[in-house]
Amino acid sequence: MNSEFFNALDQLEKEKGIPKDYMLERVEAALISAYKRDSGGYSNVRVAIDDKKKTVKLFQVRNIVEEVTNEATEISLEDAKKLNSRNKLGGVVEIEVKTKNMRRLGAQAAKQVIIQGIREAERNIIINQYESKKEEIITAVVLSIDEATGSAVLDTGTSEAVMLKSEQIPNEQLKPGDRIKVYVTEVRRDSRGPIVTLTRNSIGFLKRLFELEVPEIMDGVVTIKGVSREAGSRSKIAVASRDKNVDPVGACIGSKGMRINHIVEELHGEKVDVIDYSDNPDKFIRSALSPAVVNTVEFDGERSCRVYVDQDQLSLAIGKEGQNARLAARLTGFKIDIKVK
Repeated sequence: MNSEFFNALDQLEKEKGIPKDYMLERVEAALISAYKRDSGGYSNVRVAIDDKKKTVKLFQVRNIVEEVTNEATEISLEDAKKLNSRNKLGGVVEIEVKTKNMRRLGAQAAKQVIIQGIREAERNIIINQYESKKEEIITAVVLSIDEATGSAVLDTGTSEAVMLKSEQIPNEQLKPGDRIKVYVTEVRRDSRGPIVTLTRNSIGFLKRLFELEVPEIMDGVVTIKGVSREAGSRSKIAVASRDKNVDPVGACIGSKGMRINHIVEELHGEKVDVIDYSDNPDKFIRSALSPAVVNTVEFDGERSCRVYVDQDQLSLAIGKEGQNARLAARLTGFKIDIKVK
């Protein structure tokens, strides 16, 4: 190894952010491993790296003994004194390894470590970038769709990542070139690289869309108290205001429905009901069942109630295939039985 090797490490530190000291430690470990493997695994060795002089040396370390039983790790006192008259019994000597084979091992070890270091650094950079975006929304471009599985390959600006069909909005027809927003739910390290879970059908995705679109939510004036969602079809979101002068539902809807329309457009037409949250279960359940008008709410258990509506409100309260009632129950945490009265 020569100055080119050290210059390469300087370049790696500058361009990839890999600490030079870290890479030198890896080179040292690789060189020791390579030498032990090449010598049969019996030798005790030490590597001395001098960054200033740009030198890498390897030494055999041998214990000074009266009678040698293992030539790979021991040296007699007589032979040790030939190397240095001050050597004493029980001490150690270091003999520098200077062979062509050593230079070959050193070059191979350095090359291997540099390649591994680059790969590891790139993986770490990608992982760190994704981890900083965990539970956040990022914009991605659809590169391709797997015809067999329906999974989408996305360019996130950080790397390419796969969004499984199960994480997409049902009935959503993505195509190459589409710019979409996705929610980062999980980032895991793997020997093959980072594994990132991206989704568009989670409750977290919907919440983050509202935070991005509604400044009052981002500022903390309006808070999201609950969300229930059946992705691709319908969602309900309950909001409250910390400022009596700010209407939480109006803030989410926006002037002429602009804010909610942007969200619905991103969700490819998914209907979103924005309702007022209340600590009063009666009021909250009434709001959750909107657009139906509720006459009476009777509580018949700790988390159970019976709701009475007029005949013409029954289908609205229940919703198509029971969806409105189902979403309201999830949102409020109450079992809701709807009756006509």
